[in-house]
Amino acid sequence: MANQKIAIVTDSSANIPASAMKNLPIHVIPVWLIWGEERLRDGVDIDSPTFYNRLKRAKTLPTTSQPSIGEFVELFKDLESKYDAVVAVLVSSVMSGTVASALGALDQFPKYPIRVVDSLGGSMGHGFVVLAAARAAAEGKSLEEVVAVAENMIPRIHFLFAVDTLEYLRRSGRISGAKALFGSALSIKPLLQFQDGTIKPHSQVRTKQKALNMLLDVAEELLAGKKMAEAAVIDIDVEKEGDAFAEKVKARFGVKNLLRGTVSPVVGVIVGPGGLGLAFYPEE
Repeated sequence: MANQKIAIVTDSSANIPASAMKNLPIHVIPVWLIWGEERLRDGVDIDSPTFYNRLKRAKTLPTTSQPSIGEFVELFKDLESKYDAVVAVLVSSVMSGTVASALGALDQFPKYPIRVVDSLGGSMGHGFVVLAAARAAAEGKSLEEVVAVAENMIPRIHFLFAVDTLEYLRRSGRISGAKALFGSALSIKPLLQFQDGTIKPHSQVRTKQKALNMLLDVAEELLAGKKMAEAAVIDIDVEKEGDAFAEKVKARFGVKNLLRGTVSPVVGVIVGPGGLGLAFYPEE
């Protein structure tokens, strides 16, 4: 049924720039950051600048936790009175239990149409799926059309990033196969990519600049001769480096819609400060 009023739900780990969400029906459920005895809602009780300032002084790393089933029930109940249907586009189920929590809430809504989409991505690799769904909803697409737009976007998106160290990823247990590839050489600057819903090592180089240059080369290979439709440069507490890298992306690929942002605290604790990422997808 067309002209349905459809809400798009996502979690805070996407951390989509506010400018990109303007006038779109996107509702964000916060992921939890657990720091000692404190439970902080990502983006609500703590923002990125505060988080990174505190992280530099912290003796122990915080952990993260997905929103509960009850929190999804509460959000869906609120949306039920305002929208005809909901499409929840959430962080990769391989990396988080957020999808499972959302699915667990559906029993409470036997007559209210809610669809849950596993983005198989993170940060803006996840965020572009959210934006695609939200734009389709804003255009008046039907529920099934909105879901189809989101699902069709997932395999198109590429997300590459360079980090200063693998230590945060190693300690959080979020990286697969890194120990085999990099051994004990954690001082090497790794290039990583999201693939099959998880973070995987791509290459290893000896300086961050070489890693970023390689990132651009790999992006060009992945485009396979097509133009870059939309991109996002994401920095982790290195804003000036991120701005400079964004200019390189513009110059090389001529992308007209380039978003700039940072990662949310719940992603920052996993990847660590100093990282730079590029999420993008090619024109059809």
